[in-house]
Amino acid sequence: MSFKLSKTLGLVDVFCIAVGAMISAGIFLLPGVAYSHIGPAIIFSYILGGLLATLGILAVLELATAMPRAGGIYYFTTRSLGPLAGTISGVLNWSALSLKSAFAIYGMSQIIHNFVPSINPVVCGVAITIFFLIINLLSTAAAAWAERIMVFFLLAIMAVYAVFGFSHIEVSRLTPFFFEGKNVVDIFKEAGFIFVAFGGLLGVVSVAEEVRQPGRSLPVGILSGLIIVTIFYGLLMYVTIGVVPGNELMVSHEPLAQAAKLHYGNWGYGILTVGALLAFITTGNAGIMGAARYPVALARDGLMPKRFAAVMGKNNIPVPALLLTGGLMVGVQFLNLELLVQVASTVVILSYILTNSSVLILRESGVLNYRPSFRTPLYPIVPLVCILLFSLLVLRMGSTSIHLALLIVLGSVVLYYCYGRKVRKDSAFTHLLGRLTQNEIVTSELEKELRDVVRSRDEIVTDVFDETVEKAPAMVLKHCRSVRELFGVAADVFSQYTQISARELHELLIKRERMASTVIAPGVAVPHITLPSEKNLFAMLLIKVENGVNFSKESMPVDTVVFLICSPDEKTRHIHSLAMIAQAILDPDFNKRWKKAYSSQQIKDIFLLAKRIRSHK
Repeated sequence: MSFKLSKTLGLVDVFCIAVGAMISAGIFLLPGVAYSHIGPAIIFSYILGGLLATLGILAVLELATAMPRAGGIYYFTTRSLGPLAGTISGVLNWSALSLKSAFAIYGMSQIIHNFVPSINPVVCGVAITIFFLIINLLSTAAAAWAERIMVFFLLAIMAVYAVFGFSHIEVSRLTPFFFEGKNVVDIFKEAGFIFVAFGGLLGVVSVAEEVRQPGRSLPVGILSGLIIVTIFYGLLMYVTIGVVPGNELMVSHEPLAQAAKLHYGNWGYGILTVGALLAFITTGNAGIMGAARYPVALARDGLMPKRFAAVMGKNNIPVPALLLTGGLMVGVQFLNLELLVQVASTVVILSYILTNSSVLILRESGVLNYRPSFRTPLYPIVPLVCILLFSLLVLRMGSTSIHLALLIVLGSVVLYYCYGRKVRKDSAFTHLLGRLTQNEIVTSELEKELRDVVRSRDEIVTDVFDETVEKAPAMVLKHCRSVRELFGVAADVFSQYTQISARELHELLIKRERMASTVIAPGVAVPHITLPSEKNLFAMLLIKVENGVNFSKESMPVDTVVFLICSPDEKTRHIHSLAMIAQAILDPDFNKRWKKAYSSQQIKDIFLLAKRIRSHK
């Protein structure tokens, strides 16, 4: 058994999983009910829902590119708010994705039952769930390959429906645009009601660990999928409302298929029914794929039994987590799903609130190894606006949905106290409190974890220079009065590596500095000496001088100091290290990160993750 997932998904896979996770009952079953609430203005509710989802997903993408790990929203929440909040988030999102997928499978079994009444819809739903489970158990790549075919076929059907439907639109059916007593405010209210149409989107980031080049593939794949789906939703609603008489649309549970039947007969009805089936299939397939990654992440962190973190076979499939998710989806086939889908929608909106809050906390925490490839624009305005808007949407979901969501939260708390209360996870919230109370955190498991994440994400090869930095002592000097004092600190450290006294080392450093300044860039110096009496010696010392120290009258105060000492036989390594240091300080973000660093490990991590040429060992 292993706990590492294989990177088998590319940009096209991310796009298809995103589209497949969204297009489902929200457009094939829901339009009639939504139309009955406010009238043709529901077109703009769908478009507004897409815009709100786009605003909310920006924070999710920032977190996903910073931490492309299985578990998606759970992983982000745990690292930002702590394990209790993470457990609640993980269970909520696992439940939401599983229930949404189960609802899609339920819809598909109902369609099959309509064509073949002798087939029991519950038995059919269970069989379909098992079928999807088998596909995912074979491999993530196989599931993604199947998703590609179904999504592109589904988009083609929807495009044909929109194009041919335009010629049959009766504009008179779009008036009155609002039903009596309704106004522009109701467009926003209905956007919350139909938000389930975008509900599966958050689950896509739960497979981020298996995505190649996540810094590019996740933002491009998810945003392009969301934009295309929003455009399609607007077009399909416009065509459907313009084609189907209002009194019929209000009571229809298959509005698109009904519109096709009105003008193209049974063959049109059949094609749109196939499209609905594909929509349910893609949602069910993408949902089980994404939902199963939440138990993996929870178990990895000790917040549920470790067996659910295991992956098996040459393709590293999370078998126990898939079986658990499949079991939940099978059980749901025996339940009334309408209210549960509303709960799932409430949970999705709550997740957007959590992710935007997480971005705010991580940005303000001072955690230096939080390095997203994609950053939320107009920070902090966009996250704050999202929190406000989604909070208003939650209030519109109704007390029953909120109460059921709170029951899931209560179950999450019980799970945490059974398995996770002994888990001590460093979080960005802890760092933020440390900053606010001026109680700096010297050691940080979160910084170390994020450093490993960045290395894995960017496929950073650890070379000899990295090994030197990891072994090197590092320190922050709050105040240093002179170069002599600084060199005295370095001499005391280096005396532990040689037979030479600290006093003699101090004089050698001063003598070398008098020969030629070791300042190599504004604010950066690399004092270095060679010790002829030594062999097989190479040592480094990293120092941040917070107040800066003047190496000469001509240079600006130096706050970045890298000391090097070596024996003659290590001269090549010495020259190589000088070149690597020069490349590291040219990183555009070097100075900004250096000024924020307050611990020895943060100082070392700035060099370990700097953009530079790396050599294989």
